[in-house]
Amino acid sequence: MARYFDVHPDNPQPRVIAKTVDLIRSGGLIAYPTDSCFALGCALGNRDGLERIRTIRKLDSKHHFTLMCRDFSQLGQFVQIDNQVFRKIKATTPGQYTFILPALKEVPRRMLHPKKKTVGVRIPSHRVVLALLAGLGEPLLSSTLLLPGEDEPMTQGWEIKETLDHQVDAVLDSGDTGAEPTTVVDFSGGFPEIVRLGAGDPAPFE
Repeated sequence: MARYFDVHPDNPQPRVIAKTVDLIRSGGLIAYPTDSCFALGCALGNRDGLERIRTIRKLDSKHHFTLMCRDFSQLGQFVQIDNQVFRKIKATTPGQYTFILPALKEVPRRMLHPKKKTVGVRIPSHRVVLALLAGLGEPLLSSTLLLPGEDEPMTQGWEIKETLDHQVDAVLDSGDTGAEPTTVVDFSGGFPEIVRLGAGDPAPFE
């Protein structure tokens, strides 16, 4: 059964964050709130966690996983980003966007797009996520909590606990997520291409 943590959205309890970080480091898979909607997350090197996400969401090998990053310093350790692209992304982060960029060798091959060798990256503004990332010290391998056959992500922590009780190890509930995934912008071709309209305003990339 999954553990259930009620987390304060503005002042996440250090004890809860520490317990969750320990769980992630020991191979756990969590469902957690972001500034767009709930996501599934595990440690970057957690092969089993990645496969569990694939199973829960029924994802194929072409799915872009996301590295949830604390800041630009961390993001730059995992993706190639030139000055022009940097300026465009910098102007809209932190925020409700996921950016597709060429991955560096530090990113596990199994989470890359098989042909493009790209990965999603994002810098959130949600305090619970930022507290987790600070404690973890590395990005959180993530994917939107959108179940197969559903048009919208799950938004209620208690419902996620009931539905995925035996498929995830913990659910963090701060009661303040949105119901729309991020806007996804693909920069892998050197120019912005909006591949999913979501919570982030697409205007800066049109």
